[in-house]
Amino acid sequence: MNARFPAIAPDILKLFAARGADAVDVPVLQPADPFLDMAGEDLRRRIFLTESETGAALCLRPEFTIPVCLDHIRTRSGTPRRYSYLGEVFRQRREGGNEFFQAGVEDLGDKDIAAADARSVADAHALLSLCLPGRDLIVTLGDQAIFEAVLAALGLPRGWRMRLARAFGSAEQLAAALDDLAAPTRSSALAEPVASLVADGDLDALAVHISEGMEKAGLSPSAGRTPNDIARRLIEKAELRSVRLSSDAFEALKRFLAIQVALDEAPAALKEFAAAAGLSLGTALDNFTARATAVAGHGLAAGTVRYDAAFGRPLDYYTGLVFEISGPEADRPLAGGGRYDRLLTLLGAGKPIPGVGFSVWLDRIEALREAA
Repeated sequence: MNARFPAIAPDILKLFAARGADAVDVPVLQPADPFLDMAGEDLRRRIFLTESETGAALCLRPEFTIPVCLDHIRTRSGTPRRYSYLGEVFRQRREGGNEFFQAGVEDLGDKDIAAADARSVADAHALLSLCLPGRDLIVTLGDQAIFEAVLAALGLPRGWRMRLARAFGSAEQLAAALDDLAAPTRSSALAEPVASLVADGDLDALAVHISEGMEKAGLSPSAGRTPNDIARRLIEKAELRSVRLSSDAFEALKRFLAIQVALDEAPAALKEFAAAAGLSLGTALDNFTARATAVAGHGLAAGTVRYDAAFGRPLDYYTGLVFEISGPEADRPLAGGGRYDRLLTLLGAGKPIPGVGFSVWLDRIEALREAA
């Protein structure tokens, strides 16, 4: 382990304790399947895989949210419960390096969604303010639930809603999906027998064929997406090629994605958009408005928090709030987080447990502190 322990760490731990977040320590070696299944394509490509003595797929912990949630389920702890962590994570990064420190808080089981969301944003902002005193910080906030509500209100088929929801958080993927939605391709370069199996929508037979091909090629099914997942995506893409969005609906979607306003102006901007487009955003807008009010109650300076309708984070488990915090001169975020209400059930919890959390990149903070 070559990463340097952050000098600011003791102060961060004191802040976590003062905010009622219990320190938790999770193993460095984690089961790989939860990350392969739920942590997003970008993260899946960059984790470090290994195997146990019994052949089970393992990985070095690439982030803390999934391990903390697994530990909560394993210990059968009650809720609401707030966990804090500070430790190394391991994954390949585009900017270089593969070992670095993260700190953060996971807030599990609080049924007051707006209050918990606002507290997560405020705690992340407080941590960065502690580490970088006097530095301007900008919070960019998005909402997966609002985006999905717009897609549903526009009448998009489920397959298209799922594809666009998965692309939310990646500007390139979202742009490509919108291009396909505006002018879907009618041809496929798939070879036989895959083309016929896709045309028939035969998921089971297609998954078996893909599995056999992977086995012949010496590829492990645990190295990426499963044969069943690949087969489902191929069939879904074929179905999507038959759908085209009306010009009015497509223009409405583009107008929505262009919304960028201060958070205190966002509820009114969304209501104005929905009225002009003839759409109902229902409870998603009500929840958004309640969260905006709760965030304002934490006293963050006017203009510090902005809503960007096209902003997401490329992790598959987010369900509502998504946010990141950066400095005005930074080209990379210093903190990021969001809400993941489905995650604990998918990881094996016996009943739904709402969750929201954030992480901060301590190496980026340390670099700014040293530069100052």
